[in-house]
Amino acid sequence: MTEDANVWTIEELVKLTDQVQTGKVTYRGKDFHFQFCELAEKEEPNLKAIPETASDQEKQDWATEAGTERILAMIKKANDKNPDGITLTSENWSSVPVTLRYQITSEILSYQQEVTENFTTG
Repeated sequence: MTEDANVWTIEELVKLTDQVQTGKVTYRGKDFHFQFCELAEKEEPNLKAIPETASDQEKQDWATEAGTERILAMIKKANDKNPDGITLTSENWSSVPVTLRYQITSEILSYQQEVTENFTTG
């Protein structure tokens, strides 16, 4: 198999779970920097499964909570590895403007989408 710079190797993907990654969003004309780490499966937050009989609103609320817990776990992991880069914590997350939280979440998830789009098996 030939090396392709546009294709992730397993080794590169595994390293991502140990690397602190940084992100930046522009909010109201100013940049905001943050850090996060990818999670290995064992680091994913454990939430109780939602019953299939739950209403659509309950399912949506559960998905929102699950997403928030995941983003906070990614931020906490980076903060533990790089205390000098802390800007966000689980303690201040709920005090940050919601629109900024959405931007940060979107930015982190776009990194994850990039990994998904570039990952292939040979």
